[in-house]
Amino acid sequence: MSPAPLLEFRDLAFERNDVPLFTGLCGAVRSGDILQILGANGAGKTTLLRVLTTALTPAAGSLNWRGRPLPGQRSRYLAELAFIGHTPGLKRALSPRENLHWLGGLFPLHRERMDAALAMLGLGEWADIPCAQLSAGLLRRVALARLPLSGATLWILDEPLTAIDRDGTAQVEELLRRHQADGGAVVFSSHQALALPGVRQLALAG
Repeated sequence: MSPAPLLEFRDLAFERNDVPLFTGLCGAVRSGDILQILGANGAGKTTLLRVLTTALTPAAGSLNWRGRPLPGQRSRYLAELAFIGHTPGLKRALSPRENLHWLGGLFPLHRERMDAALAMLGLGEWADIPCAQLSAGLLRRVALARLPLSGATLWILDEPLTAIDRDGTAQVEELLRRHQADGGAVVFSSHQALALPGVRQLALAG
């Protein structure tokens, strides 16, 4: 008997101003899975991701984490979840390295791990420059550098490649590939295809 999925959602529905945004969505995310959410603008991609993070409550449907109803173990679920939304969530007066150190208040970090995360995303030469001086693409990469430091099993990412150039995209792909190889899972929205093995897709009709 195969183990239960990490995350399973059944018959999810969400309404906006009493108008259905999506209905009957089902899916499962297992260890090593990467699930890409597709859909036109306004189809509900961000809304679905926020439902999966428990930031929004669906109109119908259920969520399970490791085979058990999620509502009864929300704290445990959130402890194993890392979410990166549209905004980087960084202190712009601080450098990338200082931002990651500031996050040490949320989880313990070591200098070597911070430097490795910055290097993985090609941020070494910008590590000590205030984020206010960095481009949107570099800020996006700084935000993503938080992921390998979080210790989270499930990463949920809203348009992680926004403003990132080709070299940066390759670095993000390597970041996700390593997480996949370590048994982690990723759910992300993007219009871009990623050069990763076994990416599954869920399309929202809109």
